[in-house]
Amino acid sequence: MSTKSIIPVFDGHNDVLLRMHLSSQQDEDIAFINGKTDYHIDLPKAKQGGLVGGLCAMFVPSPTSKADDNGDFLPPLQSDALNTTMAMAATLARIEKRSLGALKICLTAADIRNCIAAGSFAAVMHIEGAEAIDPDLDALHILHRAGLRTLGPVWSRPNIFAYGVPFRFPSTPQIGPGLTDIGRALVRTCNELKIMIDLSHMNEQGFWDIARLSDAPLVASHSNVHALTPHSRNLTDDQLDAIKATGGLVGVNFGVLFLRQDGRKDANTPLEMLVRHVDYLVDRVGIDHVALGSDFDGTTIPAAMRNASDLPKLIEALRDSGYNEAELRKLGHENWIKVLARTWGQ
Repeated sequence: MSTKSIIPVFDGHNDVLLRMHLSSQQDEDIAFINGKTDYHIDLPKAKQGGLVGGLCAMFVPSPTSKADDNGDFLPPLQSDALNTTMAMAATLARIEKRSLGALKICLTAADIRNCIAAGSFAAVMHIEGAEAIDPDLDALHILHRAGLRTLGPVWSRPNIFAYGVPFRFPSTPQIGPGLTDIGRALVRTCNELKIMIDLSHMNEQGFWDIARLSDAPLVASHSNVHALTPHSRNLTDDQLDAIKATGGLVGVNFGVLFLRQDGRKDANTPLEMLVRHVDYLVDRVGIDHVALGSDFDGTTIPAAMRNASDLPKLIEALRDSGYNEAELRKLGHENWIKVLARTWGQ
């Protein structure tokens, strides 16, 4: 493969911290640093594929894997969620220390740029589903001081802040109510603290509630196009237009559930389907508002791209679709850095 294929990629979503938290392997931190894992992401795979960093999610699974009669997952208890979130945050902090500069927790856009220049993995601490945060938002302030810079109020389940959109196909995202009073307080406080609010997993009513309330760019870190794949997790054209109007961004999810027209969980999904979603988004909202949000280590991705080391295959597919080098840099990392800089007030 040509060396020009190595475009630096800053990625909008991965779940590697959860995989590490659930793993029974001893000394998981060192395994991640040295690459002795079967994860989509570890440091050697990232280096090989040009993955220069991303939003590292702290997600707390539901207490049961089974949904209720409405297809909704139960949220974890706040105390359990906080303990688990703290454990994942500690994992990221240990990796930063033990990696001797190979991974850095980034608090600013300048931090991300400096990591890319130095060849370090630029990790941004992210919460996916805010069950760890109490109604008074005390934990939000403490987590922000600890390095939290982006937050999704919900995963695909209801909590005290909002109603996460369940996984349904075919379905619109218009399922359930929007923000609660506590949810509105969360959005306002995130704006004050300059924490990016992630709209992926938000149902449509919650999306519009945040759009009316937030003063930051609208960002969906790992979501795709509903017009192409009518999954409840994907974004409608009206939502895409609202994201564009605020100077926001959509990170394209690699999950086959959200790429395929039939909504099947089939890894035998060609990369062209992923490119098709990128093309639609670029046509709809413009090249400056589209990026990548892989969902590595959190979903089934196309078998042609086994893990982060294969990111050059996607870049090559995008190049074959007509994207030039400047556009590939925007899709790969520049758009993410730009929207984070705007959101963080830098």
